Amino acid sequence: MTAVSTIHAIALCARQELVLAYRSRWTQTFAVAFAVLALAVAVSGYVLSGGSGVQDFSRTAASLVQLVILLVPLTALLLGVLTLASDRGNAELLFSQPVSRAAILLGRVLGLYQALISAQAIGFGAAGLVIYSQAGEDGVTGFLVVIAAAFVLTGVCLGLAAVIAAGNIGRRRSRALAVALVVWLVLVVLADLAALGAASLLRSGAASRLLITAAIVNPVGAVRTAALLLIDGTAAFGSASLALLRFSGGPLRAGLLLAASLVLWLVLPFWAASRRLSRADI
Repeated sequence: MTAVSTIHAIALCARQELVLAYRSRWTQTFAVAFAVLALAVAVSGYVLSGGSGVQDFSRTAASLVQLVILLVPLTALLLGVLTLASDRGNAELLFSQPVSRAAILLGRVLGLYQALISAQAIGFGAAGLVIYSQAGEDGVTGFLVVIAAAFVLTGVCLGLAAVIAAGNIGRRRSRALAVALVVWLVLVVLADLAALGAASLLRSGAASRLLITAAIVNPVGAVRTAALLLIDGTAAFGSASLALLRFSGGPLRAGLLLAASLVLWLVLPFWAASRRLSRADI
């Protein structure tokens, strides 16, 4: 195939997957749930401190980071596996077309990615309108950082979902969904617990290096660290932020390390999924 025909095939697959995702009740439910939760974070921000009203963009952004870290990877992994792990009949029809499997996979992932970030944009947009009408535009940059973090994390987790789905073509989806849940649990919970447990057995210097490395290598940790540093600066983690800057050699190098980690997590899973899919017996 020529490059033009390959691009056309990718665009066609992406358009079809986008339409199907928009019609899916799962995507619609996610859009509504994310909007409700984002609005709840904005409206209830002062409740714990005994106040009332809608908190501004800066406070909302810091609160939304944890929501993004928990909900976005879970949704991207589960919906990605549900969509990409086709049954054998659909897979045979889809991959019998005169288009490379990698192009089909890329098109489907891009279409689903567009659908998921559109659903997130609804939630962020609803919360943003309420905040702007009640508290003004102060701190809107931090809010945009959280949106970008959610979009990046969606791409990373869709790549991981593609890897899982590529090895489960024609099999029961329950197995692939179970693997996706385990991956989410490892990325969001167990990786941090393992790093903390290992660090508790080391001296302070080695423990700090281990925790910083774990935060950079884990895509969820990298997104969280980058977002909080951009929102709150070195005040985000206190002494831990200073340790990160010393470890990396300054803010610029710290940003480059985090960016490089996330770029690798965006590229390598899709490469692995393409390789796995090319060897699958469909």
